[in-house]
Amino acid sequence: MINTPEIRLGIVAVSRDCFPAALAENRRKALVKAYTEKYGADEIYECPITIIESEIDMVNALEDIKKAGCNALCVYLGNFGPEIAETLLAKHFDGPKMFCAAAEETQNDLFDGRGDAYCGMLNASYNLALRNVKAYIPEYPVGDAEDCAEMIHDFIPVAKAVVALSDLKIISFGPRPQNFLACNAPIKQLYNLGVEIEEESELDLYEAYLKHAGDERIKDVVADMAAELGKETPKLAELAQYELTLLDWIEEHKGYRKYVALTSKCWPAFQDMFKFNPCYVNGRLAGRGIPVSCEVDIYGTLSEYIGTVISGDAVTLLDINNSVPKDMYKESIEGKFDYKFTDTFMGFHCGNTCSRKLQNPKLSYQRIMARTHPADWCEGTLEGDIVPGDITFYRLQSTADGILRAYIAEGEVLPVATKSFGSIGVFAIKEMGRFYRHVLIAKNYPHHGAVAFGKYGKTLYEVFKYIGVPVEEIGYNQPEGVRYPTENPWK
Repeated sequence: MINTPEIRLGIVAVSRDCFPAALAENRRKALVKAYTEKYGADEIYECPITIIESEIDMVNALEDIKKAGCNALCVYLGNFGPEIAETLLAKHFDGPKMFCAAAEETQNDLFDGRGDAYCGMLNASYNLALRNVKAYIPEYPVGDAEDCAEMIHDFIPVAKAVVALSDLKIISFGPRPQNFLACNAPIKQLYNLGVEIEEESELDLYEAYLKHAGDERIKDVVADMAAELGKETPKLAELAQYELTLLDWIEEHKGYRKYVALTSKCWPAFQDMFKFNPCYVNGRLAGRGIPVSCEVDIYGTLSEYIGTVISGDAVTLLDINNSVPKDMYKESIEGKFDYKFTDTFMGFHCGNTCSRKLQNPKLSYQRIMARTHPADWCEGTLEGDIVPGDITFYRLQSTADGILRAYIAEGEVLPVATKSFGSIGVFAIKEMGRFYRHVLIAKNYPHHGAVAFGKYGKTLYEVFKYIGVPVEEIGYNQPEGVRYPTENPWK
């Protein structure tokens, strides 16, 4: 995937001067060996400087990992650790950081070989709070070399998302369509997250599109589209011209930022002026790591981008759209899958999903728009049922009054024919009915949700915590028997 960062994580061992430094150093070497054997050496760097009590050690270690090109940090408590020096390292390192600690290795060496890092982690967390330093601490942060290697591996996608957001620009075209207040996007929280925003007119986009007429690259993009779709159609030249317009706009407008996500006003004037629908192009860019959300949904494309970075795969944006008809449920789901009727719904959008996430994708036209526009002006959607498999439905959102909140729900797309149009799937999420009422409705979320293809709830939760979403504002589907605060206990 393009448009996403690579992580190089520096591992720095720390030790108190009253403990043998070799204890922390040997444990660091074992940790690096365990990680390298399982995941390779590309993502990590072993800092040779052990921070003992000295702040000078801290400065030297910091310079060493900077020189090595590290953009993430693991502070590894090989023993109790010097709480001041180790947290100063985290404070002065400009990037995401984590802390983990060494477990004791054998009952036969609990005199000179005991490190007490279980205790040291408590003091580290206390000192991080004193210095207002944000750090990732695993659910159970103490382990042997193999355990800590797993913790670091879990942290890598979290770090990747944090680094990506710090260098992201979102470019939006046009105001939201009329009657789309739900996709409001207060931009203050974007700046709080470190994200830049460039808001442009759809007229500017149209002008740029017209200037790409006759671009000599169009024929190559058309050939690529035809290979993807299995055939060439007359509309592909216009869609290719639009794709080049977006890609050139990104290069010309990203400024000092490394990564870009887009969102545009895709109806109703779009069809009148461009004479096509942009959905297929949006899906193609999303498949390469550049999400383009529909309907000027700025937090929608932000959510998509986070999922793209975490999963390393295409993500889509769908309406939490319509209920599954009862006759479809009884015929195709009941007794075949372990889901209640209210666990199911259909996720849909006009045709914006990457082709490799659809079954038998085909280029078509937007049926809803065609009710008010000529059908050939509405061509450009990519239709097909979404591939069955695990998914994570999620969204990061700023409310109208500037509160940052998010939701996460893992589930699956069922292998059930939708018998409908657009990019669409039959989704099943445990306790979706209650989640729909007591998170999505109760917390005033809009109808758009991002969909990552796989189970990424654990990572998303840690990303949202790290970037500052209050834990009480991270909603998820409560299991049966666990009541939501707004749920009527006498229902």
